[in-house]
Amino acid sequence: MSDTLNIVCPHCQAVNRVPAARLAQGPNCGKCHQALFTGHPVALTAASFAKHIERSDIPVLVDFWAPWCGPCKMMAPQFEQAARLLEPRLRLAKVDTEAEPMLGAQFGIRSIPTLALFSGGREVARQAGAMGAQDIVRWVQAQLS
Repeated sequence: MSDTLNIVCPHCQAVNRVPAARLAQGPNCGKCHQALFTGHPVALTAASFAKHIERSDIPVLVDFWAPWCGPCKMMAPQFEQAARLLEPRLRLAKVDTEAEPMLGAQFGIRSIPTLALFSGGREVARQAGAMGAQDIVRWVQAQLS
């Protein structure tokens, strides 16, 4: 890890340079002054997806889901809990494939929920099916080790 990391603000999408040593100290965005990490997944749209994936120096775990999907609804609180456990080493995000069908198509999402882990601007791992919070944490750690 370098001395400074680029972190995309979940609120205003500004790219912030944060000293790696300060990551766990609750840094705020230099533009909108809100917390860069909230312990909640960030809802991504087609407009914000690329910036979070390509400009963040920390990995991004994306939950591709839909509002009509029963397993997606069951996993939502587990994914929320995983965000609290994994931030600030990782950004958790959600993409509603119903509202953003182009993103689902772009990444070849065939079943939901599907978790896709991005690091360095590219997808490095994928897992389909609902998971518990601890399973999500273990899976991510195994992929990044």
